[in-house]
Amino acid sequence: MFYDGRNSKDSCLEVVYRMYWLCHHIHAYKKTQVALAHGITMGGGASLMVPLKFSVVTEKTVFSTPEASIGFHTDCGFSFIHSRLPGHLGEFLALTGARLNGKELVAAGLATHFVPSEKLPELEKRLIGLNTGDEIAVKSAIEEFSEDVQLDGQSVLNKQSIIDECFSKETVAEIIKSFEAEAGKEGNGWIGPVLKGLKKSSPTGLKITLRSVREGREQSLAECLKKEFRLTINILRAIISADIYEGIRALTIEKDNAPKWDPPTLDKVDDDKVDLVFQPFGEDLELQIPENENCRWDGKYENSAYATSQELVRQQSSDG
Repeated sequence: MFYDGRNSKDSCLEVVYRMYWLCHHIHAYKKTQVALAHGITMGGGASLMVPLKFSVVTEKTVFSTPEASIGFHTDCGFSFIHSRLPGHLGEFLALTGARLNGKELVAAGLATHFVPSEKLPELEKRLIGLNTGDEIAVKSAIEEFSEDVQLDGQSVLNKQSIIDECFSKETVAEIIKSFEAEAGKEGNGWIGPVLKGLKKSSPTGLKITLRSVREGREQSLAECLKKEFRLTINILRAIISADIYEGIRALTIEKDNAPKWDPPTLDKVDDDKVDLVFQPFGEDLELQIPENENCRWDGKYENSAYATSQELVRQQSSDG
């Protein structure tokens, strides 16, 4: 979708606006919601699982936020979610795109229950048959099928001290340098493949992502989503780099796995230019997040300045 619209300004604006507006409502929704995540749960898909009251995962669940690797940023509310994980696990997941399995998701607080995949059909039937959205009843039903999790000894979650030591550094360059130093120590063979992927990622995407997650620690959910909306639109507009399109081309379309980043290295990424993608829009062009429960449906795309301007363009075209 993003790649197809690369030559047409703001061709994806409506779907981006609607997605971030939806993300807010998923977080704020008061009724009991249950996600059954059985398989790949990455990026925007993960944003439909993690915030729910109950998120059920299996041994086949694979979670990742790999956006920085293609020149994008950790979006759909994950600058809020990752910034609230223990220590600097959020920076680690956002910058490396490291994958977590179902048990790791529960241990990290990104999912609520682990259910073996063979029990999932019965759980689904049980939930459908409840005929109630009562939170206690739903939780009790899930716990009939769920199991306690025990992490594998090699789980990355058992490497928290190393992650905190490296990913607490101020800049991406310092993080990589610290991670390289740890990679040379005995017993740290797991770092090599992760470090290799980190170094291959878009330098611009890495810098934007680190700053976004760090800012997220001091921001509300609404502030994070508004910021992420700006970042997404500015990245798609390629105001400082077209890495997003090069990353999609190299990693998902042509799959030559040889992206030509511009700028090509971290030291060439101008921090003043990075500032540009974080700059607020005019108030009427920001993502409109409802301020309280009484106006929870305010801010729909249909009522936004973007929809109004598009309607004017259509009218002018038809008049012409």
